[in-house]
Amino acid sequence: MTAPTLGVCYYPEHWPEERWESDAARMAEVGIGFVRIGEFAWSKLEPRPGELDFSWMVRSMDVLGRHGLKVIVGTPTATPPRWMMDKHPDMVAVDENGRPRNFGSRRHYCFSHEGYRQECARITQLLIDHVGQHPALGGWQTDNEYGCHSTTLSYSEAARQGFRTWLRQRYGTVEALNEAWGNIFWSMEYNDFDQIDLPLLTVTEPNPNASLDFRRYSSDQVAAFNKVQYDLLKAARPDLPVIHNFMGRFTDFDHYELAKTIDVASWDSYPIGHLDVSDESPEVKAQFLRQGEPDAQGLQHDIYRSVGRGRWWIMEQQPGPVNWASYNPDPLPGMARLWAWEAFAHGAEVVSYFRWRQYHSAQEQMHAGLLRPDSEPAPAYNEALQVAQELKSTGIGGEARKARVAIVYDYESEWAWSVQPQAKGFSHHAHVKAAYGPLRKRGVDVDILSAQTDSFAGYDLVIIPALFAWSDQLRTALANYEGHLLIGPRTGSKTGNFTIPSGLAPDLPRNMLDAKVVRVDSTNPAIEVSVRGGGAVRHWRERLETRAEVEFEDEEGFPVLVSQGRLFYLAASGDRSLMQRVIDRMLDEANLPTLNLPAGVRCRVRDGFRVYFNYGTGPATLVKADDEADYVVGSETIPAAGVTVARLSRGD
Repeated sequence: MTAPTLGVCYYPEHWPEERWESDAARMAEVGIGFVRIGEFAWSKLEPRPGELDFSWMVRSMDVLGRHGLKVIVGTPTATPPRWMMDKHPDMVAVDENGRPRNFGSRRHYCFSHEGYRQECARITQLLIDHVGQHPALGGWQTDNEYGCHSTTLSYSEAARQGFRTWLRQRYGTVEALNEAWGNIFWSMEYNDFDQIDLPLLTVTEPNPNASLDFRRYSSDQVAAFNKVQYDLLKAARPDLPVIHNFMGRFTDFDHYELAKTIDVASWDSYPIGHLDVSDESPEVKAQFLRQGEPDAQGLQHDIYRSVGRGRWWIMEQQPGPVNWASYNPDPLPGMARLWAWEAFAHGAEVVSYFRWRQYHSAQEQMHAGLLRPDSEPAPAYNEALQVAQELKSTGIGGEARKARVAIVYDYESEWAWSVQPQAKGFSHHAHVKAAYGPLRKRGVDVDILSAQTDSFAGYDLVIIPALFAWSDQLRTALANYEGHLLIGPRTGSKTGNFTIPSGLAPDLPRNMLDAKVVRVDSTNPAIEVSVRGGGAVRHWRERLETRAEVEFEDEEGFPVLVSQGRLFYLAASGDRSLMQRVIDRMLDEANLPTLNLPAGVRCRVRDGFRVYFNYGTGPATLVKADDEADYVVGSETIPAAGVTVARLSRGD
């Protein structure tokens, strides 16, 4: 694992070659260690079929290497050139209305198209042949932001044929598929796999099993697409990491499955842009307009630390206003520093700013960089310089501390509730975040686990929110776990075949939890029912038949939180106040230490340091924790967008 280091995204093909040398020198002066190049450069590398020019890339790497910079080379497969569409006119993705995605932007390909996949293998091998032994090469990035712009699901002819093959392999016989999908309903039975079409343009909603299986198939195609490049890259340079840059709050494919063929997970962090396009309330958007919502980045950091099996980067960090949201505010001064420190506190190896210089043309000309278009420093330039100096002075390294609390995160659950929400907007991710935020407000570190986890050993508290169906691995983990459990609403309400289990939700043994959900009530989230003692339930309420102990109940007398031994079950979606009550109850029950954090302040422990970050718009005063020795960056007074780093006395 590399020591915490800054990086930057650079496009040498965008700038005169005589400028490369000064750019590289300035990068080194800032304290940048890694530079990503090449991920959109296919037309520059191969302007016509078979007409290759890698010389400019080699020269740019020569320049960067002379200044001590390591280069991450991206495979350029996210932007196939125009001639590629002439060669493979059926390679484009097709949207849910049956319309092909045209050339003139990016990501205009279908993951299922075998011809394009072979072209990607070819250009990847050519990259290896031309730059794979370059001394400045520090690693590879595959493609760019898989699935961005709603391109995971493609309804092309290639996808249709691929889906049929996938179904044959999964079910074996069409009779088994009919049984699994419940196709006796509405006379949806098939006589042959070749009769099966893609789940789109049906009169009313498609069979939910068909829709879920198509999402599973599509997710598998993304993983298979990545594996082609990974296998080539690792065969050539097993010593170098292969990385992919995922996105924030993006769940269209299973990142855990794809991560079997990467070495490092990275994600592209745009806190203000993500807030603008999120489903947060207008009040929250106004409050954190220039900072980003305080728990959104932390949750993504913890998810990708899990996806990467401990190794993760930020490949693109927002440095200023972006160009793609409805509104694009200028960040509060200091946020480019804060966001970097927050990522490092959560265990990031590299935080790479997007980008070095703001480009003057095309779609992203309004997207800020560390430099303005005239090459003068933008505000984030000096903030990046400050971060580099602070990393060096503190000597922080190592890994993020293993937490005592874990939350299970499951991509398939997100797909399932999108297919059949029952309550508009019901989301697994939202329920994960609803539990995550109250933990962070108490200064509690959190680990994320996949639904394929078979052990909860080492955790005092595990939270499982809105899980679609129990995996065999999770059932094993539950059976052997001796800590405290909080299971959230709708968990276990379906089987893997999208049917209601015979024992009803949450589908647990009676000796573990003597409770079953006999009816559900979904309402407009604006309609709330108060809970006795504080908070309210909204959006999703379950009617429990139970002999478990009732911990909380609503004003209508229905159980909201019940317990049986160390297992607690939450039978409703709660507002922020209720979720804080529930989490506080669990922290107290598990006897876990907490911190007294000011509003808007969050923290995380790494390598014997606790890093605080203030998302508020005004200063806050910290109360030194019992395990803290001294402040090595900042002080107990932490300004808006400020960072304070405390050294722990016990070297935690």
